[in-house]
Amino acid sequence: MPIAEPTELDARDWIAGLEKGLSIIEAFDAAHPRLTATEAGARCHMTRTAARRYLKTLAHLGYVGTDGKLFWLMPRILRLGHAYLESARLPRLVQPFLQRITAGTEEIAYLGVVDGDDTVFIARSDSHRHTSSGYLPGSRVQVQVTAAGLAVLASLDTEAMDQWLDRHELRAFTSYTLSSKAELRKALLQFKRQGWALSEQQLELNFRGIAVPLLDRNNVPHGAISVTMPINREVTDHALHRLLPVMQEAARSLRPLL
Repeated sequence: MPIAEPTELDARDWIAGLEKGLSIIEAFDAAHPRLTATEAGARCHMTRTAARRYLKTLAHLGYVGTDGKLFWLMPRILRLGHAYLESARLPRLVQPFLQRITAGTEEIAYLGVVDGDDTVFIARSDSHRHTSSGYLPGSRVQVQVTAAGLAVLASLDTEAMDQWLDRHELRAFTSYTLSSKAELRKALLQFKRQGWALSEQQLELNFRGIAVPLLDRNNVPHGAISVTMPINREVTDHALHRLLPVMQEAARSLRPLL
């Protein structure tokens, strides 16, 4: 499934220490790049003493740096995400199709999946004129402002779609952002009917995203292929006419392989 949800777990198999250690790692973000043990503990709902022990262990393993008071993540932490990108079947399966889209359109093509509030881009291909722009593998962006995220949500059954809307808060990035749950649901139902999603100026002004879901034989979405481009290069209808057939053909070809 495209949206990561906790799986059922027998209480005998649960390792509380592992859960707490991972929660300490996830406590760091752009707004909290450096934390004291007290701050980390507060963000993870544990005592300062417990948080300090986890942080010191992570520092010993090379995943966290410290000056004795503050703690921060070290580059070694990237091994965890890199292991997924190297070992996961989906990015490797889709990559050649992203290359074909780029060859036919000269636009960057992405593979995105939904993880909680975010679209996570796990593969991309570049055209020669876009070697340093766009999302990098591992980039996370709030779901409702990405065409890929919208395409995945629209491919869920209406009950699952409504459950996602109930659980997640929407944030506005521009005046065009779909930050009302009623408006977003209406847009998702339209995207479901047409089989593709469009996002214009929802994250950044003057940028457009187009996406098609990757569905398996049972119509379960595994992610979405998307393309992002500046709006001022062409009108929406022309961009859709130029890009959708190539993207839809890639999705059809991938369907029996998912």
